[in-house]
Amino acid sequence: MADAGIEIDHPNREKTASKATRAVVVVLLLVSALVMIVITIGAWDVLVGAKGVQILYILLYLGIAYLVARWSRGVLPVAAALAIVLLIFAAVSVPGWFARDKPGFDDPALASDVVGILTALLIPLQLLLIGFAMRGFQQAWNVEVERPLEPAPA
Repeated sequence: MADAGIEIDHPNREKTASKATRAVVVVLLLVSALVMIVITIGAWDVLVGAKGVQILYILLYLGIAYLVARWSRGVLPVAAALAIVLLIFAAVSVPGWFARDKPGFDDPALASDVVGILTALLIPLQLLLIGFAMRGFQQAWNVEVERPLEPAPA
């Protein structure tokens, strides 16, 4: 809480680089969540044990995007860590989506090749998210400077 006659300023939030980084992180989180929503809906019947994990990831990414849009710097390392885990899951599962032409596999509502491409798309999205989230963390959005209020001219 600021005292009377003092205003709190966040100088690092006013920089163009900080604003751009924040926007890119929010967009990457939202696009990643959108891709996961399409994958989840399109392959719901064949996602054996991943339904809960995917729904959790979608909700976490949307929540983190909201917090980053409000200049919360503390969630950026969490976003990067979640992106690393999602990148590993995506890299491991991509070949399985393209190998579903064998007998015994059920086809998802969305073609398995499309789900495979969308899953492969998550890999570069997560790499970008890791990089931009860590860049945003280095920009010190949380720095506060107290400045005296200018007295109103009489």
